[in-house]
Amino acid sequence: MDCIIRKATFDDLEELRGLYLALEEDGVRYQPEHFVIGERTDEFFKSIFDSDNQDILVADIDGKAIGFVHVMILEQKKVSCLKPQSVVYLQDLCVREDMRSKGIGATLIRASKDYGKEHNVDFIRTQVFPGNVDGMRFYERNGFCEMMKTIECQTLD
Repeated sequence: MDCIIRKATFDDLEELRGLYLALEEDGVRYQPEHFVIGERTDEFFKSIFDSDNQDILVADIDGKAIGFVHVMILEQKKVSCLKPQSVVYLQDLCVREDMRSKGIGATLIRASKDYGKEHNVDFIRTQVFPGNVDGMRFYERNGFCEMMKTIECQTLD
């Protein structure tokens, strides 16, 4: 089973929509107060495909996208105490459930790091739901470590 990584095209939309659905179902499960099942329109994908600072990279086996990572090149906030750095932000990453634990996710992470090198960024970042222990282990195995915690208050009284 040979897996290649390539940029997504409109030919991948059916598989990408299915992968995004699985990802959004996880979001609803982990944080129903913030997530709903959305609709990934052609315009959504077109805006990424036409962008200068983001791409969707797919893991392709036999012409089918069985996983993807949505990568974005972002600049750090312009704050006097922060170093002026750029980052590859992993907006989303998903591998088809029946293809997990086969190294495809790790291959997508490597491709994301290569994407960052090609764009001369300083580091790579993503977020993981606090309850997603398997996800955190996956990222740690791939060189990520916790740098900061995001906290929030649901009540504004």
